[in-house]
Amino acid sequence: MQFVFDNHVLDADRRELHRGRMSVAVEPQVFDLLLHLVRNRDRVVSKDDLIASVWRGRIVSDSTLASRINAARRAIGDNGDAQRLIRTVARRGIRFVGSVDTSSASPSPASSPAPTLRAERPAIAVLPFVNANGEPEQDYFADGISEDIITELSRLRWFLVIARNSSFTYKGKPVPMRQIGEELGVGYLVEGSVRKSGDRVRITAQLNEVTTGKQLWAERYDRLLSDVFAIQDEITAAVVAAIEPQVWANESFRAQRKAPERLDAWDLVMRALSHYWRVTKADNLLALQLLEQAIVLSPDYAQALAVYAVSTMFGAHMGWQDPAVAVPVAERAALEAVRADSEDPWAHLALATIHLHRGRFDDSLAAFERALRLNPNFSLALGYYGLVLPGVGRWREGADAARRALRLSPRDPFSAIFSGVAAYAEFVGRNYAEAVRLAREGIRQRPEFVGGYRILTAAAAMAGDHDLAQSALQELRRTQPNISLAWVESQMLVRDPVERAHYLEAFRRAGLE
Repeated sequence: MQFVFDNHVLDADRRELHRGRMSVAVEPQVFDLLLHLVRNRDRVVSKDDLIASVWRGRIVSDSTLASRINAARRAIGDNGDAQRLIRTVARRGIRFVGSVDTSSASPSPASSPAPTLRAERPAIAVLPFVNANGEPEQDYFADGISEDIITELSRLRWFLVIARNSSFTYKGKPVPMRQIGEELGVGYLVEGSVRKSGDRVRITAQLNEVTTGKQLWAERYDRLLSDVFAIQDEITAAVVAAIEPQVWANESFRAQRKAPERLDAWDLVMRALSHYWRVTKADNLLALQLLEQAIVLSPDYAQALAVYAVSTMFGAHMGWQDPAVAVPVAERAALEAVRADSEDPWAHLALATIHLHRGRFDDSLAAFERALRLNPNFSLALGYYGLVLPGVGRWREGADAARRALRLSPRDPFSAIFSGVAAYAEFVGRNYAEAVRLAREGIRQRPEFVGGYRILTAAAAMAGDHDLAQSALQELRRTQPNISLAWVESQMLVRDPVERAHYLEAFRRAGLE
């Protein structure tokens, strides 16, 4: 959508600002601020609203806020004295007061087939959940669910989440989905309902794509209403964890339909993720190639750098890349990701995997925990966290972390990995039958999953199931031809020498040399 005002064109889709036929360079954060003001030009936008929408609720100093507002004014030829377009309203906030035309907006003069260099983010709005009982005194519970989902979605650095004050203007109004999408400038809408009956509550939630009207995901939750706040937290976590991979999958599908010359950094990362979670050597290589292209287009794109580091470390762990070459490359990318955005959970996940590979267990645990503080619903970080815990003698916590990742996001494309991590934790706990079951589950989901065959081989051997150990080892050699006892020993992610010996003994019993 384009907004035309005072000889300027603000293109929300391409994230570009033009003055006449000249392109105006605008920092991404300043662009977000300007766009939010233009979209909400019918009202005064408060400081809290700006922080929630542009900074996603992070603490922002008054000087930072003022500098960004001044930058937005300069970008459109305004200033703090004249305030022709952006006006300060004392003790209330600021408002865009220019005359805006959206109906006759002409294509940007710079529109061309070349991809934009900025990393695009899909925008999501959470509409107020409907109080299906119709009792006004129950509105607080339905509103609370919606507000919590907005707050938790705002932790996801992948998405732009519309602030509560904007999305709640539609409460109780039968407005068509497409109209809401256009007015808020979003591609996705989350909506739902809450119905209480006695001591039970039923909550439904769904994710819709605005342009097509297609329902991408829907779920129903039936719970005993013993603890209202605990129920809110549980449902919020489940909804947020489910939404993230659904948007990834949909954005990847959209990217697949674009011509290669039209791909931007966001599209490339989405394509890369679709290959990464297939857990094969060929797909891992394709993911890395796509991520390299994204980084060339947008060198400071934290998520591209972080996913590149995580994918590189995964390839090294699976035996698809030489760790001596891969780890330093991944480490540089992870550090660059943290420098680009220190609040990105993926950046800290990347650092955690590197610390783990280098045997810096305490640093690895700290980085995993930082990632999970930034986003408690980050199922991939939670699953990988379950890998480091058994290595420091905390196998029960490791198994719990992996299982929680599976519960949190049961349709997650990374579920095979979570099953493999849980299997490894159970192996460390000497629960070989459960380790076999979980390893088989991971392999069932991803037949080329090398990690699943490793744990299956080791667990079957220690359980005394020689035939299963032999068949698993045969598949392991097929999926990882360079596997050897020396390779396993060199790549073990274990601090305790007793556990190192236990793991190696399992492969010896299976017949690995």
